[in-house]
Amino acid sequence: MKRRACKRLLTAAVLCAALTVPAKAAQRSVPVQIDGKPIAVSAYVERGVTYVPLRALLNTMGAWDVWWDEATGRAAAASDDTHLWADPAADTVTVDEKTVRGRVTVENGVTYVPLRLVGEALDCQVEWDPYLGGAAVTSPGAAYDAGELYWLSRIICAESGAESMAGQIAVGNVILNRVRNGSFPNTVEGVIFDRKDAVQFEPVSNGRVYLPPTSQSVEAAKRALDGENVVGSALYFYAPALSQGTWINANRPYQQTIGCHRFYR
Repeated sequence: MKRRACKRLLTAAVLCAALTVPAKAAQRSVPVQIDGKPIAVSAYVERGVTYVPLRALLNTMGAWDVWWDEATGRAAAASDDTHLWADPAADTVTVDEKTVRGRVTVENGVTYVPLRLVGEALDCQVEWDPYLGGAAVTSPGAAYDAGELYWLSRIICAESGAESMAGQIAVGNVILNRVRNGSFPNTVEGVIFDRKDAVQFEPVSNGRVYLPPTSQSVEAAKRALDGENVVGSALYFYAPALSQGTWINANRPYQQTIGCHRFYR
């Protein structure tokens, strides 16, 4: 994606600030998503550090076996040739031969580890997502940026979840076309939540953008991110059944109609 490096530097800076500022209270629950999939249980921020249940983190990443080693008093996990140990007594996390220090706790039988510390030890990209109000983790070798897939699949579902695959990809194309256009923000999240000339997408106003996407919408997002394009350079769309599209009709050239949406350049 265009300007991805700049985005990652910026989001890394935001993440650093978000994860290191002093906490105002004890614990604050925050969401965490991995490769576009939210973890099943809550993570929390305490004293500026985000802690996540180790089992939930690794299970969401997939292909990990996780267990408690009674003999050593450590949480243990294995995936292919990689082994991980989280030691609450020593406050360390070891990945193969590399050991890093960070508070490890066991609460009600659940082992919590510092998200950024473990993520980086596993070669993940960890970013703070201000629109999610939590962390986005992209696992090593993932085909898609976690934040891009997370939000693109949600706006596609909210705007066109009942449409054909082509209609859903078309909505994704418009978002990505805007990312590449200098008149709009240069990230997927920035385009979706753009408020420069008022809210751009109704699901941002009514909250539907925060709902889980369908599997078809996730597929549409992946196909759009892979470069599949059904609307060319279109930058705008609207549904005549829901809106008159007065400004678009008066100012933008019509391109085509797919399903219930009209698309404009």
